[in-house]
Amino acid sequence: MPPIASKGRASQSNASGRFEGLAREAFDDGWSDEDAPVVRHETTLTSEKARTILSRNDSPDLGFDRSINPYRGCEHGCIYCFARPSHAYLGLSPGLDFETKLFFKPDAAALLDAELRRPGYRVERVQLGANTDPYQPIERRLGITRAVIEVLQRFNHPLAITTKSVLVTRDIDILAPMAERGLAMVAISITTLDRRLARSMEPRASTPERRLDAIRQLSAAGIPVVVGVSPMIPSLSDHEMETIMERAAKAGATGAYYSTLRLSHELKDLFREWLAVEQPGRAAHVMSLVRQLRGGRDNDPRFGKRMTGEGPLADLLARRFHLARQRLGLSDRFPALDTRLFRVPTRSGDQLSLL
Repeated sequence: MPPIASKGRASQSNASGRFEGLAREAFDDGWSDEDAPVVRHETTLTSEKARTILSRNDSPDLGFDRSINPYRGCEHGCIYCFARPSHAYLGLSPGLDFETKLFFKPDAAALLDAELRRPGYRVERVQLGANTDPYQPIERRLGITRAVIEVLQRFNHPLAITTKSVLVTRDIDILAPMAERGLAMVAISITTLDRRLARSMEPRASTPERRLDAIRQLSAAGIPVVVGVSPMIPSLSDHEMETIMERAAKAGATGAYYSTLRLSHELKDLFREWLAVEQPGRAAHVMSLVRQLRGGRDNDPRFGKRMTGEGPLADLLARRFHLARQRLGLSDRFPALDTRLFRVPTRSGDQLSLL
């Protein structure tokens, strides 16, 4: 079954999501042209009218209970992205649709301002980039992430950002003063240092070297940075774990964390298709090792197991990470952020307190 040849995209298909009534599948009718030109799939943007902007979770695997996602879908197009299956909730494919049919929330900053002003709001760190990347290419034009950070700055609200884009350095002018007050930190994800592999797996994300440069710039500005060695893919990128951590520490990272590849729902088929095209000689071996990490299955969704897996291979990765972290003096925790400085700024027309 011939894959979709698409310039600058990682997905090899656009199969229907699991909630669609009608299924779309590619099939070989015998007339396929092996020399067919590569198709360019353009990105489309759709405005989304959101009612709230803070998403809540009670997952024991995460170190935060609230997050902000200015965008749905992600043009970075990382083939391993755990957020891909969420596009099925929109009646779209977690394949090419996830990379090309993007949604943005133009009212994100105003919604956040209103939510932080609610009586009884309890302050805890808010996470930007918990699902899709807040600094994907469209942020350069739309600036929704920056507007959200400006709101958090006005409220003295603690903020953590996860990204794989050098665009985060654009906002150093806001993040550095926040970090000086213990209100901001950044996590930069690096899956591989192999530029060719990165171009194939994460085609529109910043190159590995540019991400290391982002760590340097953020660290030099006094912003705490941790490196996410994530996800580690057995037989493709797991051998780079220590090198990534070493390069990140040299660039100024003060902490590190890692995770292993997760293949939930439609993602397992998308990743297999990508392996068949981009890594045909390793495909069977990679999937065999993935299943060893997941108790013989493609995925294990259990809390406490889904992030790093279990078994001998998972134990080896954990041991390697622990030893490298100790040797490099990296913390395994996000920097503590200050929740005591939060205040609701006055607006024009507000009655001032008599206290």
